[in-house]
Amino acid sequence: MPTGIYQPSNQIKLTNVSLVRMKKGKKRFEIACYKNKVLEYRNGAEKDLDNVLQIPNVFLNVSKGQVASHDDLAKAFGKDDKGKPMTSDAIILEILNKGELQVGDKERQAELDRVHNEVIDIVAGKLVDPKSKRVYTTGMIDKALDQLSQTSHQIQQSNNSEAAATPPTGDGAEAKPKKNLPVWTGVVTTKSAKSQALDAMKALIAHQPIPVARARMRLRITCPANLLKQAAKTAPKAGAEDDDAETKATGTVKDRILSYVEQVESQDVSGSDWEVIGFVEPGAFKQLTEFIGGHTKGKARAEVLDMAVVHEGE
Repeated sequence: MPTGIYQPSNQIKLTNVSLVRMKKGKKRFEIACYKNKVLEYRNGAEKDLDNVLQIPNVFLNVSKGQVASHDDLAKAFGKDDKGKPMTSDAIILEILNKGELQVGDKERQAELDRVHNEVIDIVAGKLVDPKSKRVYTTGMIDKALDQLSQTSHQIQQSNNSEAAATPPTGDGAEAKPKKNLPVWTGVVTTKSAKSQALDAMKALIAHQPIPVARARMRLRITCPANLLKQAAKTAPKAGAEDDDAETKATGTVKDRILSYVEQVESQDVSGSDWEVIGFVEPGAFKQLTEFIGGHTKGKARAEVLDMAVVHEGE
């Protein structure tokens, strides 16, 4: 007769679990979460912890069902800002927010594919053929970036081989510097898709594996002149490319409208209306129309003159 009692509740199936680990003191602590939910929680898409945590406990080893004792937790995590021992819930949140997410090969590849597809979609919507002004398919953009990635790896390997084989130059001789052009080595999961899309566009424009240029919309914006000097609420500048940019467009309604225009072709006052014709990045068009609609109560308008215009010299 068996001496112990088998308890199925102690057995944790790892078929749909993501582990988040944190080493604290001399011990490693783990929490068991649902797959794909940790990243959603960290980026704010998921706020309900019940949808993130499989089991609201802190473990020493999830796969073995070893729950961390109160003494282990108190010794490792200490006290909170108020001098009181950290609660189990607070410790779980610290591990969830700061711990290392353990991702399997399939999950890692799925996340890489997701970011890759998002980057391709963004790039395909912002670049055109300079002659026809037509956008490329996502498949053509994908192949062009793959070509750049392969070339970058080949150049890197070649440079490493040359550096190892070439002896140092004497008599003050210096190697001829190479032109520093943007490179593309592929998508990673540690950067946002938007910032990587910007890097990809810079590399495509610099190397031209296929003829590409940034597309801008050509607009005519009209606004009653008596509204131009009204103060506008502070908001991020629409044309900012960098996710981390904190560029602000402040000032009057006119200042804000012009902040969306990357290149002004002409502007004039005709009768009671101010008119500006210029080039706007497609991603900024929606923000521009929302701004003039909200701040002018429909009295200003933006008319599309050309959906895809390429700047001279790009």
